[in-house]
Amino acid sequence: MRTQAPDFWSDAKNAEKIMKQVRELKGWIEGCEEVSRAVDDLNVLFDFAKEGEATEEEVDAQYAKTLEAVESLELKNMLQGEADAMSCVLKINSGAGGTESQDWASMLMRMYMRWAEAHNYKLSVANLQDGDEAGIKTVTMNIEGDFAYGYLKGENGVHRLVRVSPYNAQGKRMTSFASVFVTPLVDDTIEIVINQAAISWDTFRSGGAGGQNVNKVESGVRLRYQYKDPYTGEEEEILIENTETRDQPKNKENALRQLRSILYEKELEHRMAEQQKVESNKKKIEWGSQIRSYVFDDRRVKDHRTNYQTSDVTGVMDGKIDAFIKAYLMEFGGVE
Repeated sequence: MRTQAPDFWSDAKNAEKIMKQVRELKGWIEGCEEVSRAVDDLNVLFDFAKEGEATEEEVDAQYAKTLEAVESLELKNMLQGEADAMSCVLKINSGAGGTESQDWASMLMRMYMRWAEAHNYKLSVANLQDGDEAGIKTVTMNIEGDFAYGYLKGENGVHRLVRVSPYNAQGKRMTSFASVFVTPLVDDTIEIVINQAAISWDTFRSGGAGGQNVNKVESGVRLRYQYKDPYTGEEEEILIENTETRDQPKNKENALRQLRSILYEKELEHRMAEQQKVESNKKKIEWGSQIRSYVFDDRRVKDHRTNYQTSDVTGVMDGKIDAFIKAYLMEFGGVE
């Protein structure tokens, strides 16, 4: 095996790339073996049941277990996109509406944090701006682990909250919006060309408003990148802020990593647009549109793309969004 070669780790970047491929293949093999075992066990139990040596309940339980294994493998098969196996950067921005929308953005942040925790993903906050009175204006989080981007890419878009607002003195029902952006977190094994001449840096103090926790050193960094689309010639400024650590060089490194992710996502968007021209008969995905409504009073969360809905509002806000992710991937997973 190549991984057993004495000089395998001499090229660490290439070695990590190969090990990632090995992990992916191992995951597929283990999944297929689990399905095979479950099917065999179901057949045996069914034969036992015909002989009166197993109960109908035991057969039903094994059938449910087998179905779950098959659907899990089928769901993974929907993650065949070039970037699906990657970690991701998830950014939440509050919409118009002041405190109410900022509170909604913080609720979404907690929802994704709980989801990441439940799935054993490594999560770090790269940048966070608190709201004026409550909640947050924006947050950027890195969610690291296999297929984090593949599972969360369907969360891209506008999330709508309808509730009786605790911040409204008249107790009126209010509608708030927050937008979620998910991009692949590009690692060093992927070649992304960055024009160093197009980069400029600002530094700022990344501490709080005051007190003993205020940062006396300008460790926060702000990266400005003058991007020119190689396909259209259009120009735009990409702005990235990073206050993840009190170490300025580390923050610069993290900001550059996020820049690579954004540039990689732009290339993916171009490829998707080109492919959609060819496959115009496939169902189109409208990125950035309103995708889901969370109606607290009616105890209903509904995804407008798949029509999947649940009354378990509390569970959803605690990070139980796997059913929404599954419904999205099973309907749109093949549209790449």
